Amino acid sequence: MEKGHISVQTENIFPIIKKFLYSDQEIFLREIVANATDATSKLKTLSARGEVDGDIGDLTIDIILDKEAKTLTIRDRGLGMSEAEVKKFLNQVAFSSAESFLKKYKDDATIIGHFGLGFYSAFMVADKVEVVTKSYKKSVKPVRWICDGNPEYEIETTKKDFRGTDVILHINDESTEYLEKSKIEELLVKYAKFLPFPIRFGTKTETTFEGEGDDKKSVETEVDNIINAVAPLWKNSPTNIEEEQYKEFYKVLYPYSADPLFWIHLNIDYPFNLTGILYFPKLNNSMEVQKNKIQLYSNQVYVTDDVKEIVPEFLTLLHGVIDSPDIPLNVSRSYLQSDANVKKITSYITKKVADKLNSLFKEDRKEFEAKWKEISVFVKYGMISEEKFYEKAEKFALFKNVDDEYFTFEEYAEKIKANQTDKNGKLVHLYTNNKEDHFSYINSAKEAGYDVLEFDTVIDNHFIQQLEYKLKDTTFVRVDSDTVDNLVQTDEVKESVLSEKEQEKVKGIFEKVINDKGSSIELKALSPNDHPVVLTKPEFMRRMKEMQQLQGMGMGDFPDSYNVVVNTNHPLVADKLIKMKSEEKREQFADYLRKLAMLNQNMLKGEALSKFIKQSLEYAS
Repeated sequence: MEKGHISVQTENIFPIIKKFLYSDQEIFLREIVANATDATSKLKTLSARGEVDGDIGDLTIDIILDKEAKTLTIRDRGLGMSEAEVKKFLNQVAFSSAESFLKKYKDDATIIGHFGLGFYSAFMVADKVEVVTKSYKKSVKPVRWICDGNPEYEIETTKKDFRGTDVILHINDESTEYLEKSKIEELLVKYAKFLPFPIRFGTKTETTFEGEGDDKKSVETEVDNIINAVAPLWKNSPTNIEEEQYKEFYKVLYPYSADPLFWIHLNIDYPFNLTGILYFPKLNNSMEVQKNKIQLYSNQVYVTDDVKEIVPEFLTLLHGVIDSPDIPLNVSRSYLQSDANVKKITSYITKKVADKLNSLFKEDRKEFEAKWKEISVFVKYGMISEEKFYEKAEKFALFKNVDDEYFTFEEYAEKIKANQTDKNGKLVHLYTNNKEDHFSYINSAKEAGYDVLEFDTVIDNHFIQQLEYKLKDTTFVRVDSDTVDNLVQTDEVKESVLSEKEQEKVKGIFEKVINDKGSSIELKALSPNDHPVVLTKPEFMRRMKEMQQLQGMGMGDFPDSYNVVVNTNHPLVADKLIKMKSEEKREQFADYLRKLAMLNQNMLKGEALSKFIKQSLEYAS
């Protein structure tokens, strides 16, 4: 048996780095600025331990653009490197200085990088990279390292007046967009907006005003263009933050959004480290447009806004930031890897959100009810998709009826059990998805002593099915799915004032005038006070159709069907229609009654509606 070592050809590594290591070319700037931040953080740690002589002074990181020379320089005033360290950390791919530093100072340091590959992302946009560095150790000479994107490099001693490292990128001809000031500022704002040390990108003009009244004049001053806020709000203790500060920070994150409803401050250091602020936005009955609004940071470095691996699907409707060095990333920091820590973080965030909603409900129910319309989509989505969230949410989730009254699930079951328990012992929850369209149906139900709920969000079809599965002996019936006497099925039977022969005659009349595909005709003995003709949409078929529409599927075998229910006890049927002498008049009148029912369902439009109005005027004259 022969054993050996797999050989990696170093001349092949640069094409791989340039093309495949990173998902997005622009990440090079984030990686190099993050390295500068690490170097600065290391220096600060060593200084705090008394291992650096004297005051460490200004720790600002500079981004310097020279369009004419086609260079972009990232300059830090961190701990710098010796020649031996340059050879160790720059010439050995995937040998990260952060890794060794963390092992030595793991209790004191906050370091971003771990893989040792971020530096090489520079070669995605540069055909040559220079590193000029001077160690914090005064006896160590500064060095210059140069590489043009292949395994060969040059290294020499040089002159450098101050401690730290300059990484100079000679931008290649394919990447000249990174020589534009606006582009670099855009990337710095995206990736470095909350780094813990000042990031300076040249200067900017600030306008101030001096004097008063007619003597008031504007004064323009050149000041440092500091990109970032070094102490973002989520790093502060919640006890030290005012409500207005939370709102102001939200405006920083989402400048054109309406104020959030409320927020949750995340702050945990065991069994993992995680901080952040999650905001509840005004969803306005919308879901998709709100996704990718949570920003993920690792030690204040922006990583991504695609957080579905660490945040349950329903929580992606929230806005805000999550910052954790304990979320494992792959080498590019662009994608998350699923492991036990991620699952713990997911559970923690879900619990914190549920606990916050529950406390709001308990502390001020009226205020919670006032916000229910805004947060109901979020809560319902969570209850459908996350079992643990459902268990907590059923304590504070609300039903709202058409009279704008709110009930917990238990409260509502108690309210309706006397009048809305059917012959099989099931609680029948009547509901509407449109109060205006179903006005007459709702009135009929209320006159019968029933209560009607309102379900009008984009997710309610799914939510109703979930509740029917979860709640014992419970069914949901839309108020227009049947005649009022059959919404809550009982053994009571009403008698018709028409004989069987007269009923057959009435049915025959309506069969001649109704030939709509998918419709059926049914005669029922309803109250004389009910409508003469009622259109109902069968609950099962309608649900299937709506579910398919929501999922963007074809309608298949689910036509837009409805039942035409003729009330044989209504005077217009039992007296007027049956006693008409002319067959033509009977058919015209039956058609009129059918259209009256269609009008009640908003099914008459355009020409059909115009003809109906004309026909109504003829009957009235």
